[in-house]
Amino acid sequence: MSSSSSSSSTGSLPPPPPEDAWVSTYRRLQPQWQSAHLYHETSIPISISRVNQFDAARLDIEMSAMLKEQLVKVFSLMKPGMLFQYEPELDAFLEFLIWRFSIWVDKPTPGIALMNLRYRDERASEARGKLRTGLEGPGLTVAQKIWYCIASVGGQYIWARIQSFSAFRRWGDSEQRSFLRWAWVLVQRVEGFYKAASFGNLLIFLYTGRYRTLIERALKARLVYGNPNMNRAVSFEYMNRQLVWNEFSEMLLLLLPLLNSSTVKNLLRPFSKDKDAGSARDDSACPICQNSPSIPFLAVPCRHRYCYYCLRTRCAAAPSFRCSRCGEPVVAMQRYSESVGSTSSGK
Repeated sequence: MSSSSSSSSTGSLPPPPPEDAWVSTYRRLQPQWQSAHLYHETSIPISISRVNQFDAARLDIEMSAMLKEQLVKVFSLMKPGMLFQYEPELDAFLEFLIWRFSIWVDKPTPGIALMNLRYRDERASEARGKLRTGLEGPGLTVAQKIWYCIASVGGQYIWARIQSFSAFRRWGDSEQRSFLRWAWVLVQRVEGFYKAASFGNLLIFLYTGRYRTLIERALKARLVYGNPNMNRAVSFEYMNRQLVWNEFSEMLLLLLPLLNSSTVKNLLRPFSKDKDAGSARDDSACPICQNSPSIPFLAVPCRHRYCYYCLRTRCAAAPSFRCSRCGEPVVAMQRYSESVGSTSSGK
């Protein structure tokens, strides 16, 4: 009985695994483990400053404007208005030059270079090998560069020409034919759709920090730092000078209207070194306009001669007006006359 029960119990147990089972399982799971390990190594999260990317775009616009200004000066002697007709072609030519000598030769644009950025093919970076900083990766392919030129340079030129041509031909007028009216509505809708898509892309960019334009998102061309150990060097010296000068100018604009020039002169008169020269000057001339008074009046009590209009306006503007010659307060005006009997009038 015992032997039969023991034999039945042993017969229910599973057979032992082969000796090479662990080796075969390890070899079978090793590729999956390596791929998962490689994925964790390659998916290094990086954050590119959104301000740097916006500044790079702004600097590129300013660079294009500077080149355009210099090119316009070359044709300044031509017929006026002639260059205005070919302004879209001029803008496209300048954009093409910037693209040709920067992106096409695997170099960043001037604005992108100043912000220590470069373009990276995000599609190829997903299958890259072991990384150290997360910024490595190949640049744009030839196809991406060509499509970038077609979209940024050719697309903007064609759209500018369509808008100028439709506005010149007045497609939107109700008197035009139905086909032209329909084309005008189509152009407006396409423009509205593009602006809405650009706004949506801007919101996504502000949230994720990737692809500032629709062209970059369509081509998977991401901006990353060119040198991970290079900081953005910003000098605040000129900014501080500008701020100090602005504050100083605002203070002067606030204080100058409160100052009276004659009061300042009278305050500085005791410290003047040419008192003798001032006493020897001509007392017959009005000390305000420096001309001979046409209607002479005397300041009371110092009795210095003034023009009526000069003295009257100063006394009306400043009740505590002091004489420009001696600095005494003027309390009244008296008409100048050779005779003793002269009339007087108060301020």
